[in-house]
Amino acid sequence: MCNQKKIYVDLHVLQTVPPSCVNRDDTGSPKTAIYGGVTRARVSSQAWKHAMRLKFRELLAQENVGQRTKAVVDLVAEEMMLACPECGEKQAQDSARKVLEAAGVKVKEDKGGLKTGALFFISPSQIHALAEIAAKQEKTPNKADCQKALKDNPSIDIALFGRMVADDPSLNFDAAAQVAHAISTHAVENEFDYFTAVDDCAPEDNAGAGHLGTVEFNSSTLYRYATVNVGNLRDMLGEKAPEAVRAFADAFIRSMPTGKQNTFANWTRPDAVYVTIRRDQPVNMAGAFEKPVRAGAQGYVANSVQALADYAAQTYRDFVAAPVLSLTVGKGLEALAAPGSVDALLDELEIWLKEETK
Repeated sequence: MCNQKKIYVDLHVLQTVPPSCVNRDDTGSPKTAIYGGVTRARVSSQAWKHAMRLKFRELLAQENVGQRTKAVVDLVAEEMMLACPECGEKQAQDSARKVLEAAGVKVKEDKGGLKTGALFFISPSQIHALAEIAAKQEKTPNKADCQKALKDNPSIDIALFGRMVADDPSLNFDAAAQVAHAISTHAVENEFDYFTAVDDCAPEDNAGAGHLGTVEFNSSTLYRYATVNVGNLRDMLGEKAPEAVRAFADAFIRSMPTGKQNTFANWTRPDAVYVTIRRDQPVNMAGAFEKPVRAGAQGYVANSVQALADYAAQTYRDFVAAPVLSLTVGKGLEALAAPGSVDALLDELEIWLKEETK
């Protein structure tokens, strides 16, 4: 399939989190944003994408999941020693360094050994391809071969999230997916939890605490949005594209960033999920909440779901075409599509994409 046949998968999720600090700023406070003239809770796209990448390790085979690390030399050297058992560790490290530098990736001495100058996103197939070149132990590896090893066979997460290589932009991958910052559908005010910790070995007549502190937190109903350009994904992954979209949707719906999880245990599930397949363009529905939602008798969720349903209907009536496929989970979005389970949604999404992208 070529990019002329446009297919976009949009994911809209409403999810309530109780008192929590899912994503902190540099001062330790929960991240916020001003939207619609009021302060909203915010979870950055980077935080949620990291959680999704961790989820991929459960959902996908190892060969489909990359690693973002500065220790690329070590990964290539370890793979090379499997192909060349007689090669020593130093020899493998030297050869791994040569193929990476030949490809245009700068390597430098570090306290922990040989490291790339910045985090480098690499797939298992790319590690293997570089290791095969390194195993030849050529004095000057062929640049074209080394670059080809890093340009071919991206993992599913590299194709979805992209790769930026400042050393040589020709090694970049444009992301097929975009993830928005999650924001609360309503105004929030951060609160403070004052806590103490008791010294278990303190004498009984000591009434003081061993430690005093505060933790900042908030609670909110979040609107989360992401989109996948299936045409671009197909160009990079071929027949794996439907599987990749399914894994992306699954991870987006079910993952949770780990900020302060031990303190707040905010493992909630979405309240409503709305997934669409579009032919024209992606459509972020954050405008549904530009006017902050007010809590009703059932809290923020019911009114947030209604606001999303109303905004979507208006959007399709006045601005863009209706989706070619709509799928929902949860109550309140029946006007957009009949609800089902998350697993049923993922199955239908993957089946539709397999048929359409043959």
